[in-house]
Amino acid sequence: MAGLARPFAEGFARDWLAAWNDRDIERILSHYGEEIIFHSPRIAKVMGNEATSVFGKKALRDYWTKALALAPQLFFELDEILVGSDALTILYTNHREELVAETFIFGPDGKVARSIAAYR
Repeated sequence: MAGLARPFAEGFARDWLAAWNDRDIERILSHYGEEIIFHSPRIAKVMGNEATSVFGKKALRDYWTKALALAPQLFFELDEILVGSDALTILYTNHREELVAETFIFGPDGKVARSIAAYR
């Protein structure tokens, strides 16, 4: 991608948040490439190990399926969208009232190739 347009970023953010709020794992995963690398401090807690990253769509599906099962009250509320050249960051508040920044770096296929979640 030569650069992300704000309308693309806003559409992505709306659909991504709606997929999470609908708890629709297939719709969530549709945003990601097969070789996705996802980083989050939550992975170790959910998976019961020391991992801080998940590699590949299958592993991401396993992680998020478990995470969704542990958080039946999950809900994300959009706060802001920041747009970069090949990335965007969604700032949102989760069901625990935590501010979260999730950055999505897009690959040449238009799917998310790397994602990084950070929490306040």
